[in-house]
Amino acid sequence: MLHNTPPNLSELPIYRKALEILALSQNISTYLNDDLAPLKEDGTEDSNIYFTGDIVQQSVSLVPEIANAELQRHSERKHKHVASLRQLTNLLYKNSYRLERSNSNGKDFLPILRNELKKFKKLQRSWMLSL
Repeated sequence: MLHNTPPNLSELPIYRKALEILALSQNISTYLNDDLAPLKEDGTEDSNIYFTGDIVQQSVSLVPEIANAELQRHSERKHKHVASLRQLTNLLYKNSYRLERSNSNGKDFLPILRNELKKFKKLQRSWMLSL
């Protein structure tokens, strides 16, 4: 985490939701990797396996962006982190839809992730007003 982590960060609903999304993304990625890791009959790999790593990496990046926005004093810098957070959330949505088209039983969990992302977006809007 960051050296100058705000003391109230863990009390923020958006922070707690970001941690939930991270845990959910990691679990979905692990589940999907088991189905997508074996090579196809022609010896090629399933290209969807890369999206499993993407959702984890994007989820990992949510918390630092929230913390960075909270730490900034200037509103312009705060909004830069908020924009980055919005972009990460949108990428998570896109990659969850891409993974849903994969040949895996784990794709049934992706609507759950998108539902949590919708809740996160609502928290994000109210949190932005408080910055």
